[in-house]
Amino acid sequence: MRNHLLSQHFLRSPKLALMLIGHSNIKKRDMVLEIGAGSGVITSALSKRCSKVIAIEPDAKTASLLRKNLSRQGIENVEVIEEDFLDYDLSRLPEGYKVFSNPPFHLSSKIVHKLIESENRPASFYLILQKQFALKLIATDRHYTSQLGYELLEQYSTKIRLPLRPTDFTPPPAVPTVLFEAKLLETLV
Repeated sequence: MRNHLLSQHFLRSPKLALMLIGHSNIKKRDMVLEIGAGSGVITSALSKRCSKVIAIEPDAKTASLLRKNLSRQGIENVEVIEEDFLDYDLSRLPEGYKVFSNPPFHLSSKIVHKLIESENRPASFYLILQKQFALKLIATDRHYTSQLGYELLEQYSTKIRLPLRPTDFTPPPAVPTVLFEAKLLETLV
């Protein structure tokens, strides 16, 4: 198994992906970035809920499979970019873009850093994360908030939207997993 896939757990069901997206603030007019699109379970669900999806997938074979799956479904509002997200230039995206993703757990911190340190920050982002990591990104007296959490809270309101079950994924994660939400504070006004 390739190292970058060791902490990747894919959603099993397009129906679940649609339900999770329903718990976001993604609207039909939005452009949404998906990080680590895989074979397209979330991608195809996003394509039904927004105007355009930019699906970033670094693995050439998986990106090819993603393109085939989208083509088979007749989905035309998705652009597949074969690139490592950490190398992707976020200034290429329109202002006000949103993010919905199920990234590999081992990249979660780097991804959050990149999103909040970019000059072109997303209006909101929804990430499927390990619960323990997500809790460190939320300010509360019940648990520890990390330095990254404090940096995030200067710009975003944060919360855990939903807990997920191990059976929602393949392979099932060995740790509790949640859908995490961050909304840019200026968009809350």
